[in-house]
Parts: sequence; structure tokens; C-alpha cells
Amino acid sequence: MLWVALQALPESESPQLADRITSLGWWALQFTPKVARVDDTLLLELSASERLWRGRVQLLRQIQASSKTVAAVKLARGATSLLAMARLQATGLARSKSDDLPLSALAAARPHLATLERIGCTCWGQLRALPRAGVARRFGAPLLDALDRAYGLAPELYPWLTLPEAFDATLELPSQVETAQALLFGAHRLLNQLQVWLQLRHCGVLALVLMWRMDARRDTAAQGELTLRTAEPASDTTHLLRLLGEHLAHITLPAPVLALRLRSLETQKLRGQSESFLPDEQLAGDSLQQLIERLSARLGAQQVLQVQSHAEHRPERMQSWQPVAPAMPSRTSGTAALEGRGLHGFRADALYPSWLLATPLKLALREQCPQYGGPLTLLVGPQRLEAAWWDGQQCALRDYFVARSAQRGLLWIFRERLAGPGAVADVEPTWYLHGLFA
Repeated sequence: MLWVALQALPESESPQLADRITSLGWWALQFTPKVARVDDTLLLELSASERLWRGRVQLLRQIQASSKTVAAVKLARGATSLLAMARLQATGLARSKSDDLPLSALAAARPHLATLERIGCTCWGQLRALPRAGVARRFGAPLLDALDRAYGLAPELYPWLTLPEAFDATLELPSQVETAQALLFGAHRLLNQLQVWLQLRHCGVLALVLMWRMDARRDTAAQGELTLRTAEPASDTTHLLRLLGEHLAHITLPAPVLALRLRSLETQKLRGQSESFLPDEQLAGDSLQQLIERLSARLGAQQVLQVQSHAEHRPERMQSWQPVAPAMPSRTSGTAALEGRGLHGFRADALYPSWLLATPLKLALREQCPQYGGPLTLLVGPQRLEAAWWDGQQCALRDYFVARSAQRGLLWIFRERLAGPGAVADVEPTWYLHGLFA
């Protein structure tokens, strides 16, 4: 058996002890599912994980190295949990034998230390050498039970630590924070805890909320919050930290902040994927969606737009520009994606220009020939459009043509077949310029 006892070292700028122990417990679950908390100490049973981590030495090195991201810790190991805890508490006795450990390192013996010292019993070996019947009568059976568990003669049973269904962590700040941007220091620690929770649950976060509690003595709101949403489930909190920083840059705190709270709102299971050894398959940097989310947070939602297609035959109404919606990722492809965006009526043989004018430009006529920088030559057409015939005010009855201008190149023009309700039949049709070809 291999037991490791962990204890967080006191830090002047660290969160409260309970929060640090919780964070360490979640972090320790990546090495073994058998993690127990006893007071302010964590116990890890690692015998079943040695092969996975390529041996005992590599496993212990990994624990010591990776624990620095959560908190500074000290650790000790032993064949039993009580032996590891005793070596952790007894400074300078990390490699001592069980019989040489002081009785003060055994929790069950502490209430009886004064009596045991008077009879010359100061270490585990001396207590073990006493008659068991006499020890049980004088000090009680729990002391013998603890001694048996310390030497591996009795099973060790603990309530193992489990992850909560939703992430919810708080952080008491070491000092008052008066600017929103300075909250990133505490939020970074909470995001580190969130990342461990996500990795252990094999999930990515889609929505989370950061809340802060302000000084109640000020005549302002007692708390505030900021909700973050991402289009793709994120398990690496680097992007979340950058996104949080962009949003906090636009917030002004009405009062100093005393504590932070981070809570997950929506998560999603991550899909496994095979890694590639080819360098071309390894993407570097942020994804396009992450870049869009950061720009939206920095510049404002109305400054980063995406095209939204509509099931409409009139070219000027086929699409519109809307703010990028981070909670609506596109996971479809092919024909299904087109139908989902309202393009089921799209014609593959239609000749649409590269640039569409916001308002069609009326063209002059000379001898029934449309003019735009000179006479236009009709090349392709007509492409007939009849739409919104049920609405007399917005009815579109047009014939589209691709025309060539000697000075302006290829143009997209249309001729109105009817000018509207009550139009005279013998009036010459009106021509408009609607688009340009690049």
C-alpha cells in the first residue's frame, strides 16, 4: 500500500483554509479516486495508480510538481494512512521507522500522553510492546484500534471525496479591491479550481457567472455579477480568463469588493478526439470562435456582426447583419446547414453579384437603352423575380440582367415589369442598378 498525506502550507495571500483544502481535494482526484479529508489533511491511497504514472517515483514527482498550481503543500508517505499522517506532523522524521515515531503524532494517543509519559512510553514501539489487555482496560479499545491501523493490521475505512454536480466556489480576498480589473487575481484562482473540476468530470463549460460581494457599509448595491457565455465548451480556462478581463475592463465598481464567488451555469460533456503526430494537424493559437468572443467583449456586441440568411427571394432581404450570438454554435454542415439557415429556396444557377447596393440606383434611359457611364450591353438574362405579390406596397416584379459597361465593368441591373398598383401599361419600364461584380 502507498498512502500520501498532504497539507497546505499557510500563505498570507491565500484563500481561507477550507477553500484551499477543497481545491486540493479536487486536484488530488486526478491521481486516484481514493481521496479522504481528515481535519486539515488530505489522504491519498495511490497503490492502484503507480503503474498508470510509470512507477512510484514518477507519481510522487508529479504530485509535488503539479500541486504548486493550486497551493503550496507539504507531503509525507507511508504504508498506512496513519503512518503518513504521523510522518507529516513529525518534522524531520519523514524516513523514520514506525516504532520510532512519537506518540504525539498518533491522534488517538494524544488524550493519554501525560499518563503514557509517566510510565516511560513515548513512541509507537513502546506502546505496541505493552500488554494489549492492560492497554485496553486503562486507555480504551480505540487506542489499540488506531495502533493496529497504523501498522496495517486492521483495514482503514474513510468516506471518499466526490465531486459536486455543479461548480460553486468562493474566495475571501486578502484585502479590499476597488477596481474591477484587479478582480482578475482572485478570479484566476477560482478558474484554476474550475479547470480541475472540468477535467475530472470530462466536461466543458458553456456558461458561468462571477459574483462579488461589496462593502455593505457603503450606500451602494451589496453585490454584483458578470455572466460569461461561450459558443464552444471550454475546459482550458485560459480563454475564459482573457474573456473575463475584457468584460471587467468595462465595469466600474461602486464600492470595494470583499469576496468573489464563481458558479457554473451550463456544462457539456466533451467529445474525445484522436491526436495527430503530423505538424499540420496541430493547431496553434486561439480558434476563430474564441477570437470573435474576445473582440465582441472588447469592442461591444454591436461592433462584431455576422450575416443571417432569410428565406426570401428579394435580394435586398435575403440576409441581415446581427451581433454574433455566442450561445448558438453551428454544428451542422452541407444541405442541413443551408436549410437550417433558411436557404432551402436558394438557386444554384442564379447569378448574384459580389456587391449589392443598399438602395437600387435608378438608371437613365436613352432610346430604351439603360445608361450608366455610357450605354449598357445586356449579356445574361432575364432572370425573373416575382415576390411579395400579396403586398401591393412591397411587391417585387423584376427582370434581372447581367450587363456590361465600357467604363464600370459587369453590373447587375433589373427592369421593373410593373411600377405598382394603377400603373399605366404603355409607360416605359424603369431600370435600376442593384449590384456590382468584382
